[in-house]
Amino acid sequence: MKKRVHGSKLLLSVGTAVTLAIGMLAAGQTAYAAGPTPVGLGTAGSFTVLAGTGITNTGATTITGDVGSFSDPSETGFGTVVLNGTNHAGDAVTQGAKGALGTAFGDAAGRTPSTVVTGGILAGKTLVGGVYNAGGFTLDLTGTLTLDGQNDPSSVWIIQAASDLITASGSSVKLINGASSCNVFWQVTSSATLGSGSAFMGTILALTSITMADGVTMHGAALARNGDVTLIGDTITNTCSIAPV
Repeated sequence: MKKRVHGSKLLLSVGTAVTLAIGMLAAGQTAYAAGPTPVGLGTAGSFTVLAGTGITNTGATTITGDVGSFSDPSETGFGTVVLNGTNHAGDAVTQGAKGALGTAFGDAAGRTPSTVVTGGILAGKTLVGGVYNAGGFTLDLTGTLTLDGQNDPSSVWIIQAASDLITASGSSVKLINGASSCNVFWQVTSSATLGSGSAFMGTILALTSITMADGVTMHGAALARNGDVTLIGDTITNTCSIAPV
């Protein structure tokens, strides 16, 4: 009789341990999947190119999404731009989007806790969803940065540059395992420069300006608060309000 009681106690203990382990694993998965929430872009979310002191284009550029600039609404070289969206120039929609951009920039800049990207060097790294910071260095990409969604389509990346963001010619941001460009946000405290022929993913929220060299392919948006956006024969696609890319 005693043996039966002891056996029952042993089975109960094992069952309890397994239940606790499963519960802890489930809790851990839930906490991990939550990660950072997306940066709310508000009315700036429909814009592919948004600037403060004008947009300048050279060559055959294709833009999918809205464009506009305020307080300087100037647009140069748009005769060779194929625009699949609305040109709001400096209208009330653009003005509202600029206000939303300011809020989004502050949100992205204030996200914590963050993981430091050593030396600001992104090349060769694989990053899962989270908040990352250049730690006082220029955020630099020469080669390939891989963003791993770990089969979670809600994974979010917020990558903070304390100064500039610079990508080299031919560099690329690669998305794997369900990662979406709609959930990638680059908060740039100064200016962003994308090298010729580079492939870039995500929304750039730059305090000053954004410059794209020739032949850049971008899935996301170039949003500059105070400066200009310069394009040279680039292809920029923002379809996040339609479907993830």
